[in-house]
Order: sequence, then C-alpha cells, then structure tokens
Amino acid sequence: SLLEAIHLLKLQDRTRFYQASTSELYGRVQAVPQSETTPFYPRSPYAAAKLYAYWMVVNYREAHGLHASNGILFNHESPVRGETFVTRKITRAAAAISLGLQSCLYLGNLDAERDWGHARDYVDGMWRMLQQDSPGDYVLATGIKHSVRTFVEAAFAEVGIRMEWHGEGIAEEGRDTKSGRVLVAIDPRYFRPTEVDLLLGDPGKAKRVLGWSASTNFEAMVREMVRSDLEVIAREASYRHLDEDAWQAVG
Repeated sequence: SLLEAIHLLKLQDRTRFYQASTSELYGRVQAVPQSETTPFYPRSPYAAAKLYAYWMVVNYREAHGLHASNGILFNHESPVRGETFVTRKITRAAAAISLGLQSCLYLGNLDAERDWGHARDYVDGMWRMLQQDSPGDYVLATGIKHSVRTFVEAAFAEVGIRMEWHGEGIAEEGRDTKSGRVLVAIDPRYFRPTEVDLLLGDPGKAKRVLGWSASTNFEAMVREMVRSDLEVIAREASYRHLDEDAWQAVG
C-alpha cells in the first residue's frame, strides 16, 4: 500500500497523506448528528472497504508516525458528479425534461436524507487537513439535512416546474402542478437492500481546528448543477442533430 511504501522508504518526514473517507461509514447511524467520535456501522460493501482504509490510516499514523489523515466527507456534489449518482441523475433529468428530451425520472427512496455540500468547499477542507502540524481525522459536512424529495423539488424549480406529490409508497408520483404530467415515479429496483435513511454531519472539529466551514448553500449548489446540465444536454442535442444531418448528406 502507499502507507507501507511511505514507511519502508522512510519518507514520513516529508510526506503528508490524505485518505478520502466517507459518511457511509456511519450507515445505520448510532447518533445524530455524526461526529468523529460516533461509532461506525457500515451497511454496504463499499462502506466496509472504506472502514478498512480508515483504520489502516489510523494504524500507520500511530505505529509509524506518518502524517496521515482521514477526511470523513459527507455527500459533496458538483456539475461534474457522475451521472449514475442520484443528485446528478435528478439535475440532468430536470434539465432534459424541461427541454422536452425526457419524459420521466425514476427514483427509489424519496425520504432518504443526506447532508449535501459543494465539492469545491470540501476540497478546501482536504487541503487544510494537510497544512496542520499534526495529522487527524475530520468530518466535513454542512450540518444541514435535505431529503431526496427536497432535492427533486429544488432541481425542478430551477427549470420553472413546481412539483406536487400524489400517492404513497411505490405508487407515489411527482406531478407538474400546471400540466398534471407525471414527471417523477418510483422504481423499486432503486431501493437499497440495506437502506441508509439519514446521514447528517457535525463539522464542529473542522471549524474549530481547521477554520473550515461550507460556504455554498444547498440552493446555490442545486442551481449550479441544473444550469450546467441545461448547457450540457443542449450541446449534446445539437451534436446529435449535426450527426443526423451528416448522415442524410452522405445518404
């Protein structure tokens, strides 16, 4: 591992190591909000693997004196978030539906709650960890929770669509209040086998020691992502038209 390489090559005096940990370590949360001292309870293979990485960092720090830190980062988003993640899936769908290029968005648990912040702020927090004289583990979070449902409403509001909800459970639907069209539906395939219902971080230590706090609020983050996806999707659509025109010309 990189930690072992630093140790074997005796580079600990001129190397600082950062490990990107995750709020998924808390899984079935044992306390709300979650801080650096909250017990972990991972609920997925990903979280279990990240727990191993977390403790390896702690072990090498304590056993060999490495400047190695864990950043326990709660959900952090941006316009370049992968399209398979729920936040980007939502903002991309809101943009595509508003442009008439998609009919419906399918989601799983609308009531799951997360502490969402902007990736730009969190990268600043990572950098600050590496500037400290002593290594440590830090929660980076906004300290504010929002549900998936609220994220959907905020994203669609950015394209002028007000959402209202009808039905319950897997029969629940999100409809455009003006047209009555169903724009959001539930697909049971998107429910996790071991659901994590709530993740809410306590960034007190990061604020106290690093002088860090999240500066981008939830609404501004969603707005930036939706506007970016409007541009991306419009550009993709224009490329498709160019390709179609080229094939017609060849034909």
